[in-house]
Amino acid sequence: MPRGSSLENPEPRTRERGIQLLSQVLLQCHSLLLEKEVVHLILFYENRLKDHHLVIPSVLRGLRALSLCVTLPPGLAVSVLKAIFQEVHVQSLPQVDRHTVYSIITNFMRTREEELKGLGADFTFGFIQVMDGEKDPRNLLVAFRIVHDLISRDYSLGPFVEELFEVTSCYFPIDFTPPPNDPHGIQRDDLILSLRAVLASTPRFAEFLLPLLIEKVDSEILSAKLDSLQTLNACCAVYGQKELKDFLPSLWASIRREVFQTASERVEAEGLAALHSLTACLSRSVLRADAEDVLDFFLSNILQDCRHHLCEPDMKLVWPSAKLLQAAAGASARACHHITSNVLPLLLEQFHKHSQSNQRRTILEMILGFLKLQQKWSSEDKGERPLSAFKDQLCSLVFTALTDPNTQLQLVGIRTLTVLGAQPDLLSPGDLELAVGHLYRLSFLEEDAQSCRVAALEASGTLATLYPVAFSSHLVPKLAEELCMGESDLAREDGSTKRSRHLRCLQALSAVSTHPSIVKETLPLLLQHLCQMNKGNVVAEPSEVIAVCQSLQRVAEKCQLDPESCWYFHQTAIPCLLALAVQASMPEKEHSVMRKVLLEDEVLAAMVSVIGTATTHLSPDLAAQSVACIVPLFLDGNISFLPENSFPCRFQPFQDGSSGQRRLVALLMAFVCSLPRNVEIPQLNQLMRELLELSCCQGCPFSSTAAAKCFAGLLNKHPAGQQLDEFLQLAVDKVEAGLGSGAHRSQAFTLLLWVTKALVLRYHPLSSCLTDRLMGLLSDSELGPKAADGFSLLMSDCTDVLTRAGHADVRIMFRQRFFTDNVPALVQGFHAAPQDVKPNYLKGLSHVLNRLPKPVLLPELPTLLSLLLEALSCPDCVVQLSTLSCLQPLLQEAPQVMSLHVDTLVTKFLNLSSSPSMAVRIAALQCMHALTRLPTPVLLPYKPQVIRALAKPLDDKKRLVRKEAVSARGEWFLLGSPGS
Repeated sequence: MPRGSSLENPEPRTRERGIQLLSQVLLQCHSLLLEKEVVHLILFYENRLKDHHLVIPSVLRGLRALSLCVTLPPGLAVSVLKAIFQEVHVQSLPQVDRHTVYSIITNFMRTREEELKGLGADFTFGFIQVMDGEKDPRNLLVAFRIVHDLISRDYSLGPFVEELFEVTSCYFPIDFTPPPNDPHGIQRDDLILSLRAVLASTPRFAEFLLPLLIEKVDSEILSAKLDSLQTLNACCAVYGQKELKDFLPSLWASIRREVFQTASERVEAEGLAALHSLTACLSRSVLRADAEDVLDFFLSNILQDCRHHLCEPDMKLVWPSAKLLQAAAGASARACHHITSNVLPLLLEQFHKHSQSNQRRTILEMILGFLKLQQKWSSEDKGERPLSAFKDQLCSLVFTALTDPNTQLQLVGIRTLTVLGAQPDLLSPGDLELAVGHLYRLSFLEEDAQSCRVAALEASGTLATLYPVAFSSHLVPKLAEELCMGESDLAREDGSTKRSRHLRCLQALSAVSTHPSIVKETLPLLLQHLCQMNKGNVVAEPSEVIAVCQSLQRVAEKCQLDPESCWYFHQTAIPCLLALAVQASMPEKEHSVMRKVLLEDEVLAAMVSVIGTATTHLSPDLAAQSVACIVPLFLDGNISFLPENSFPCRFQPFQDGSSGQRRLVALLMAFVCSLPRNVEIPQLNQLMRELLELSCCQGCPFSSTAAAKCFAGLLNKHPAGQQLDEFLQLAVDKVEAGLGSGAHRSQAFTLLLWVTKALVLRYHPLSSCLTDRLMGLLSDSELGPKAADGFSLLMSDCTDVLTRAGHADVRIMFRQRFFTDNVPALVQGFHAAPQDVKPNYLKGLSHVLNRLPKPVLLPELPTLLSLLLEALSCPDCVVQLSTLSCLQPLLQEAPQVMSLHVDTLVTKFLNLSSSPSMAVRIAALQCMHALTRLPTPVLLPYKPQVIRALAKPLDDKKRLVRKEAVSARGEWFLLGSPGS
């Protein structure tokens, strides 16, 4: 066949095939074409646009390929588009070919912008013809982007502004529901946002768009209201006073009606957002001297329509009116001043007119809203102080609320006081004294007003930061006096009421410790109180000492924000706590009750929290100063830095010290395991060996565990190298020797567990060997159950050592890695293990899975589910509870996999709902509830059986079990009913 005959063939279908082939070739090699080749091809394709309609799609595909050529000579892009505009009726083409036209236009706009702009408004008109009537959402997304680029890149619209608006606004509001299993993935929101970007892109659309938005807001269609209000919100970012002025009355009327009358919270929220944006837009406009103040006129209209509702006796429209006023006031400092100065006197008057606490609370909440807005703008407009004229009335109103017996009104009063105090010059010294007095009183309210008490403590902390002198002068002395009274009350043991006041006093002291100057008063008070409790034979319960420690910890947390306060707390509190603990550990003929209390497990744990919190935020230089004192205290008995260092004998916790002295290693652990990693620890080699030795000592599990944890914490932070390898070898030798000896097996196991965790967290190579050793102990008759529980420790976050806050080396995905490395061996071990030790493997596996991120577990679920179901039959309640906790979220996240085992799940969950353990019964019923998330057809055959079986736990003796039974049974009753 002669060359080119297909392109010139008189048969349209043959010509179409020839052009199709040429176009496909051009799509592959357009980047290789020379300029003269591009010219000839463009002329050929332009001429073919006049050909038979069958040929046009292939011609357009060729032009799309040529539109990508970098060698396209100037002027040809304009020529191509003119030809398309003139010769092609685009909307008569199939979707894919229309998309090709949009692609050609997009390519030229990206690479030939100046040439296209030379067409002037003709280009805009040509595109309007192309787009007019488009219906396919795929094409519309591209078309909307083109229109947006036309406007944003300043193409000439000429006299076609209205036509361009009409050709796009005809799709507003978008009414599109994607078909099921749509392969293109276009969502309704994609179209809404693309169209909104077009409509809100230029003020020139305002005269056409704003009437349309008002019409749609006033319609009965919820989606149209929302879309219109959101579009108005977007328009306000580019509109000015000129565009909005004529439409403001209608816009305000529509927004007001929606907020006053709508049943939809979303419409109300969007209406308020639109009002906010309108006011902000008017506030941005620069006023000429002779111009009308449109903002002032607009705000006056809002005030006129809303203020009378604030005075209505039934208060029916009070909140909608307040929301509208606050939405406008929040838009600018000027609007806030205008509205607040008009509304605040009215609200103050209404507060005093109403006598009921609920009505007063409503009014005070509105006042609080305006005060917050004023606080927002006061930093920008420091010259204006519109609240100054009302400060006396505001303070009087707040103090009235704080003395009202209604708890809810008190709560709003506390919040209002906090906002008032945050603004300069609104609280006089006298007002501050009164405010402090009220907060002091509210901080000691009874349990039935706990919310008020908590709010008062929080407010005290906030205001103490701003007014440290007032709180130091008026609150701290009262708390000190209360603390002294508490000491005498504790000595007399005269009831729980006094003890609760003592606890609240401690909470108040820690709450106000938010300023460095206050900390220097409250910290000595708390430490002195602890020392006073230690003197004589004052009867002090562990809970009271723990309460003091908890207050100290809260103070330490607040000090972390300020380096100077952090160091002050550390160098003041830590030596004092250590001195008290060392004194308590000394052997004496007659132990005081308090000294015995100080050495109890839970009290030492509370002190550990204080020391750890006080250490984590130290700078390396200051931490080095502290470590140079504390480590020698424990290794050498150097007590010179302690405040009271006259003890009857030496402090030697590692050298055959008493059990009391050994227990204090927990305090050493709290300190050294919270240090930054770059702080060098003196005598480290000796310290590690002493800890290792103590970790396997008999007689005091608390001490040996503390030593093991301390050793592990230091191992975790130690840099890789020869010394670390030596420490690890010592630990492994110690563990193996201990596990082989009947007397020290439990202690050696604890050491193995903590060292393994330290290495697992940092991905150390030896961690796999130690994990294998731990796994081997699952078959041990004595240590097997402990080894199983050990997997929970390996996967959990600790609170005292090996924490990120304490600068431990914790890799971000250590759980996922542990799962990948060890679960296959656990499963294999389970299958190979004798029947009597299988529960240990199930428990270990359950602990690992229960703490694994669910996205990691889901892909492995099909292979592990049978084991989890078997774990439910294990007689160990811990295994059952852990497995139920693991399965419950999976019922919702993996319904298809779980559905395959629904028969087994229903049977086992119902059996466990009668377990002797209350926790297991509750978890089983929660799983029965979660089962209803599986596909309904799968569950319906079990519905009668489940409803009958769940009748039994309705009579359970425990209220929490009955509550879960009611919830689960109710869901099963509704299963399959219409609307469920």
